[in-house]
Amino acid sequence: MVRFHGKLKALFNSRWLVFVCAMWIQSFAGIGYLFGSISPVIKSTMGYNQRQLAILGVAKDWGDAVGFVAGSLSEVLPTWGLLSIGAALNFLGYGFLWLIVSQRLPAFPLWVLCICIYVGTNGETFFNTAALISCVQNFPKSRGPVVGILKGYAGLSGAIITQIYAMINSPNESSLLFMIAVGPSMVVIALMFIVRPVGGHRQVRPEDNSSFLFTYSVCLVLAAYLLGVLILEDLLNLSQSLITLFAVILIILILLPLIIPIILVFFSEPTPSAQESLLLEAQREEDGKSEQDKTEVILSEVEDEKSPEVDSLPASERQKRIAQLQAKLFQAAADGAVRIKRRKGPVEERISH
Repeated sequence: MVRFHGKLKALFNSRWLVFVCAMWIQSFAGIGYLFGSISPVIKSTMGYNQRQLAILGVAKDWGDAVGFVAGSLSEVLPTWGLLSIGAALNFLGYGFLWLIVSQRLPAFPLWVLCICIYVGTNGETFFNTAALISCVQNFPKSRGPVVGILKGYAGLSGAIITQIYAMINSPNESSLLFMIAVGPSMVVIALMFIVRPVGGHRQVRPEDNSSFLFTYSVCLVLAAYLLGVLILEDLLNLSQSLITLFAVILIILILLPLIIPIILVFFSEPTPSAQESLLLEAQREEDGKSEQDKTEVILSEVEDEKSPEVDSLPASERQKRIAQLQAKLFQAAADGAVRIKRRKGPVEERISH
């Protein structure tokens, strides 16, 4: 039992679980892609013309584009704070829009609806920022695949939400607005304490290639499946039971990447202690790389001319020796007459005044 609890803790702190949950958030984060689905009911219910509908579309685009607020807050707030703000904006904006369109509230001017759709869509920027920051920090050596997969799921989110809505088969067309207001917010609140930067090793591991390949495959299969289902629903008059079956298969495909962290935590062999120490050392070297790059030229001169016995010193003592030599070089350069004689032995400095 103790070991099982340890495995659960390891699963909760797994960077792959964070990545999978971020994919789920992105699967419901592309709210702006659904404007084409909700605009007809807004137009018919509110009696808007095409020009007024275009103004609403511009407000939606502004909400989707203004992401500097989320980016600025990410410097001072934890990831769950960003996600909670995004969920609140999404719920309030589209929730109020649903109340107006469903005529549960009296009709408001167009500018009020513009504010609602701006606020609701702006919540998407908080979802994207939190998911991307967490996963990029957890996979610093695989930024490209991580960002590409997350943006791919965000692009599919409109079709995913539409297919799940088709399973509900609500007679009220405005209920899609209610689903947009409630659905993404519920998913984000359920996952906001999981999606975060986690500790542990962030180096590339042997199993990462196969895990990313599996994730790519699931994403491609999901996209092809959604395309095929939407084409079938457009060409044929499918029964509601068949549409429900398609939606269930869709949910299974969305949940399928959860296999990766489960296998890595519960069924993979424990990493040997020697390999763990090597990964820790590689992580420490990576963390100090930016500082070392500042003096790359000078350190390369010193490294080329250091004596063989310097290599046998401990890492801390070796860095101390190099720092002392570097300080002497700076002082000599300030005096305007430094000359380094290259040879196989130690560094010799001849300062001629």
